[in-house]
Amino acid sequence: MFDTVLFDLDGTLTDPFEGISNSIIYALKKFGIAAPDKPLLKKFIGPPLTESFSEYCGLNHSDALRAVDYYREYFSVAGIFENKPYEGVCELLSGLKERGYTAIVATSKPEQFAKAIVQHFGLQYFKEICGATMDQSRTQKADVIAYALKKCEIKDKKRAVMVGDRKHDIIGAKTNGLSSIGVLYGYGSKEELLEAGANYIANSPVDILHYILG
Repeated sequence: MFDTVLFDLDGTLTDPFEGISNSIIYALKKFGIAAPDKPLLKKFIGPPLTESFSEYCGLNHSDALRAVDYYREYFSVAGIFENKPYEGVCELLSGLKERGYTAIVATSKPEQFAKAIVQHFGLQYFKEICGATMDQSRTQKADVIAYALKKCEIKDKKRAVMVGDRKHDIIGAKTNGLSSIGVLYGYGSKEELLEAGANYIANSPVDILHYILG
């Protein structure tokens, strides 16, 4: 059914809550804004940060861009590794590699951070690590997926599937003509993923493997 699998990073391969939430709190403190509660912090995981700072904290576009810069001050030093792979992810990735599948990371996190995280946790299963740009020129998930498909020369889109935990992953896949798998162990709800049009819902990494293997 598939021979290429694109993976979101945050909320799909690794649980980044501690590092992302600490970075958000650090950034908002620069504006004198109190730390959001845990449910709101979770909403930051997945979408582009500029959108989240505007939507959830009321910052205008220029202040949201400044907030992203502040966020990166903390994240690049400490938050990047306040993170951990989900249980079963290594087995999923090694199982795909052993069977000859091509795995690619497609994340809205800046590419240089994504590469550092993958290397830090020893997730050396990917043909490419494709992410957003630091200058905001590529932040939307659909654009990241398009970039990944072009970079890896994926021409038969029916043979590729996107795996992610938020609606942005599912919508980005659909925009690029890909099937999608929504995962429930990350930060999106079943309702969010189904409403976005996920072709399959996985409760765990092993469910992803079983679906891909047919």
